[in-house]
Amino acid sequence: MSVLAVSTSANHVFSKTNQSSITLIAGIGVQGDCHAGTTVQHRARLKIKPPPPNLRQVHLLHSELFGQIQNKMNPEDGSVLPGQLGENITTLGIDLLGLGEGTLLRFVAGADDGGSDDVAAVRIMGLRNPCSQIEKFRKGLQEQCIVRDDERKIVARKAGVMGVVEDGGVIKPGMRILVERPENFKPLGCV
Repeated sequence: MSVLAVSTSANHVFSKTNQSSITLIAGIGVQGDCHAGTTVQHRARLKIKPPPPNLRQVHLLHSELFGQIQNKMNPEDGSVLPGQLGENITTLGIDLLGLGEGTLLRFVAGADDGGSDDVAAVRIMGLRNPCSQIEKFRKGLQEQCIVRDDERKIVARKAGVMGVVEDGGVIKPGMRILVERPENFKPLGCV
């Protein structure tokens, strides 16, 4: 379980730009990212008064989704790459969607980065709801990020998870991810 890519954007645009590292700030989010803050920063929710706490400080997405999408989309549309779906951290080898609310992800340096000291920690708060911006980015993609039952009701979402920064630090591709599950499992809902 590791970090494949890290991305950020200072502006409210859908895709984020890959970086060599990002800095997480406890209680705030990704330094310099448009979604950083103690209260909600997503444009669709800015009108809520009083502003609710920001449970979406960090967006994490499992890279395995890219292969699932690619298998169902038109090859002429090209690949979906890390950062393009607006995530800050693209992971490899971790079932983010199967984690429970309150799970703590600890990011630790690999052997090449000077040891295994804890660098940063993100507490998972819930699922990302695949919004219409995904469809604007690429036609047909929003449907690839949800699961529907026979009556066309949404029964699962696959567009990653949202979390809050518990311990700040620098995150780089290649770092290992350690999972600390809460004592009692509570399935993730949308945040």
